[in-house]
Amino acid sequence: MSNEMQAGHSIELTVAREVSPNGYYLSDGVQDVLLPYIEVSGEVRVSDRLHVFLFHDDKGRLTATMKKPLITMGTVALLAVADINDRLGCFLEMGLGRQLLLPYTDLPELRSLWPQIGDEVYVMLDHDKQGRMIAKLAGEKQFEKLVMPAPSTWRNTWLDARVYKPLKQQTFLIIPGGVTGWGVMAMLHEAERTQLLRLGEQVKVRVTYIREDGRVNVSMRPPKEIGREEDADRLLTFLYERPNGAMPYSDETPADIILKRFNISKGAFKRALGKLMKEGLVYQDGSWSYLTDKGKEEKAVRSGQGE
Repeated sequence: MSNEMQAGHSIELTVAREVSPNGYYLSDGVQDVLLPYIEVSGEVRVSDRLHVFLFHDDKGRLTATMKKPLITMGTVALLAVADINDRLGCFLEMGLGRQLLLPYTDLPELRSLWPQIGDEVYVMLDHDKQGRMIAKLAGEKQFEKLVMPAPSTWRNTWLDARVYKPLKQQTFLIIPGGVTGWGVMAMLHEAERTQLLRLGEQVKVRVTYIREDGRVNVSMRPPKEIGREEDADRLLTFLYERPNGAMPYSDETPADIILKRFNISKGAFKRALGKLMKEGLVYQDGSWSYLTDKGKEEKAVRSGQGE
């Protein structure tokens, strides 16, 4: 069997004969494959040369179609998740009226990081042990041949991005390039996330740094000036809800604890706390932070008790 006479390949074959009620048998001179009537587009005659795509039918037989798939062997495509089976994996829409399995072994170990129905994932075609088509997640090796360097104008702008590799400490994404190219590779550090992101999830990110290799670092958080306001308000609200307006967190608190408790970096925490201290609403004592008398008065005003 030639390498191309396999599922997942587009190939040009000759119409050898018509066999009713099955369809047309196509040949590469060595092997024949059936083109069912239901897979025919337009008029077909014996001796015609046809471009077809090969796949396995429901009975496992190699079959041809004149329909155009959304993915072929050797390419990377963005396919939508049509269905999910916890034991098998995700089924992707591939444009032929049939679905392509992305096996669970290729999905994140943490079930909550699996894509949801409607999400889109970057994949390429592969074969299982029986030679049937399956999907395989695309990664850096495939992307580096396709992506473009980020334009300098992207610095500090918000853009849509899609997750292609969700990890605990870092999330890797592709920012579509639109008319200018295939896309740009991006890295999102856990300190710059506001939540865990699943495979295939689309999210708004802000480009914080453009690297020499053209890739970018991104954040889900606003610039420091805006973020400081939001983080400070969050800390103040937290203190309002605490007994006696005190919390066991301060500049001395380790970064991992700050990240786990408030979902912000140690630097962002210190900036927010510093703002509240400058405004006279909060003071620190060792490893604790407290509302000042002014902070308690502010709390009473906000809650309506000071009116």
